[in-house]
Amino acid sequence: MSTPQTRLRMGRRAYRLAVPPETGRVHDMPSGNAFYVTTPIYYVNDAPHVGHAYTTVAADAIARYQRLAGREVHFLTGLDEHGQKVLRAAQARGVDPQQHVDELSRPFQDLWRRLGISNDDFIRTTEPRHKAVVQRVLQELHDRGEIYPQSYAGWYSTAEERFWMEKDLVDGKCPLSGQPVEWIEERNWFFRMGKYRDRLASWIDAHPDFLRPESRRNEVLGYLKQDLGDLCISRPKARLPWGIPLPFAPDWVTYVWFDALLNYVSAIGYGTDPERFRRFWPASFHLVGKDILTTHAVYWSTMLFALGLDPADCLFAHGWWTIEGRKMSKTLRNVVDPNLLLDAYGPDAVRYFLLREVSFGADGDFSHRAFQVRYNADLANDFGNLAHRALSMTERWLGGTVPPRVEITAADRDLERLAVETVAAVRTAMEALRFQEALAGTWALVQAGNKYIDTEQPWTLHREGRADRLATVMRNVLEVCRVAAVLVWPVCPDKAEALLAKLGTHLPRSLDRLAGFDVLPAGTPVAAGAPLFPRMTELPPAILAVLEGSGPAKEGVPVVSESQEERISYEDFARLRLVVGTVMAAERHPKADRLLVLSIDLGEPAPRTVVAGIADRYRPEELQGMQVVVVANLKPVTLRGIRSDGMILAAGGDSVQGLLGIAHPVPPGTVVR
Repeated sequence: MSTPQTRLRMGRRAYRLAVPPETGRVHDMPSGNAFYVTTPIYYVNDAPHVGHAYTTVAADAIARYQRLAGREVHFLTGLDEHGQKVLRAAQARGVDPQQHVDELSRPFQDLWRRLGISNDDFIRTTEPRHKAVVQRVLQELHDRGEIYPQSYAGWYSTAEERFWMEKDLVDGKCPLSGQPVEWIEERNWFFRMGKYRDRLASWIDAHPDFLRPESRRNEVLGYLKQDLGDLCISRPKARLPWGIPLPFAPDWVTYVWFDALLNYVSAIGYGTDPERFRRFWPASFHLVGKDILTTHAVYWSTMLFALGLDPADCLFAHGWWTIEGRKMSKTLRNVVDPNLLLDAYGPDAVRYFLLREVSFGADGDFSHRAFQVRYNADLANDFGNLAHRALSMTERWLGGTVPPRVEITAADRDLERLAVETVAAVRTAMEALRFQEALAGTWALVQAGNKYIDTEQPWTLHREGRADRLATVMRNVLEVCRVAAVLVWPVCPDKAEALLAKLGTHLPRSLDRLAGFDVLPAGTPVAAGAPLFPRMTELPPAILAVLEGSGPAKEGVPVVSESQEERISYEDFARLRLVVGTVMAAERHPKADRLLVLSIDLGEPAPRTVVAGIADRYRPEELQGMQVVVVANLKPVTLRGIRSDGMILAAGGDSVQGLLGIAHPVPPGTVVR
């Protein structure tokens, strides 16, 4: 064990992590091949909710990415199983505390299996390996005078397992949980945390990327400007027998935070396996929720200083998921059950939504409506549609095998260049935990692949017998599918692997040649099979059952199945006048980013002005000369100040995939029957 004189200096290892361009900095990360990422160890006394799933999915995504990048990864998660709440819950059930935590640990482990979490270790604070390290650390710090006894009195919150000062209480209750507090006077043991305040502040100043996002860094620095004080690390065994006894004072047990935080080092061999510990410490990332930022940034860092160790390279405190703007809480009965989401949507859709919907670090608000929209727009319409189109057309027209690249054009080179740029951008974003940005970049490539199909029109190439060009177009689209599947694998592993299998390939050994369009061997069999993400036309029954009391309409969820669809008569449909128009000019709407203003020739004395929400899919210059189908007898409406006299038809539902056009040129004004 290290001492102040024999301190083992782990050092900052030389791996460089890219950050957003605006910062102009690079993160120092562990060098060599080792990468260590942790979640908090979750408190066992509650069923896991979507907040637990969020942190764990994020840790899994970065662990999977780092493995894909060739690193030796150790991914740790686990459970904190000591404390007064656990004891009282076990007593209320009439069972032994160990039996209680054994039973409650299973839902967490079952959920991680269902979510496809690839953790290398699952630690529980009741395990002998952890207890031994905790007692070893306590004894060493006590022997060096870092732990001392003192009488203490204060307001104690059982819900939060901590003392509060009078000024901190809100209406006489715990400011965090809102639960009652009790006055307790007792003798306890304290860790000399206050002596490390200045050192911690200097460390944060010298390592600007230690606390992220930037707002968390500022929060902790502000906290350190006040008197830090020392940390009570024990509870009398007479009051709380459920805990790890202090080796030098067996009538006391270890306070839950001092016990729990040591899991990050006990799991990788601190004091038992020096070589393994040296390889993985300092941790690359501790991922935590912002509500436990102080305990990790202050308590844990000062504990490490006392042990002669450096803190983790990065402590990333992400935001909360809320329901209608309120933090999820069992007390408020607004907890989202991740098992329900898995039953309804499947693991990859859940993982995708959690990391795509909000920027990692910010708060996010959950609703099933938002989930359905994101699922249909991104997974079904974009990603699933691209894969199914590419594979089914290859099966139908090219014998179901990967074709060679024969006739290469500027459009092909542009698509391949975009793939190269996308891979580089996604790798940079993933290294910095910018999951939303990484997924948005991947989806830009997916959308470009769909647009490439619409522009190149392989159906026309097939009909005209242009075999070489058709082969090249389909080869390019299959390669886009492969690149996208690999990039999305850390977040959607099951569906990514399913798509790679359809393409007759697998995850690459290296990301170096990922973006090339010459990777899939010509002649490799491919198979379309079932769509990866079937479109949702109604909320799954499991979700409807939960929402039945409040009604799905509260969230604005459109629930329409084929059996419920309102049918119209032929006469009603015949009232629509659908005609072919030629786009004469197009420009962006001056007051709306998603709108384009089109001038369309319908064979009338003057062109029609039509305002269309297609700017996310088309650039104005692409539309000139295109023939489209227009609903010509709609009443004119004014959209953001511009009168729109008609509507163009498009495919794609929640997001535009393509405009309905005409296979062969016809005169403007031709009626569509």
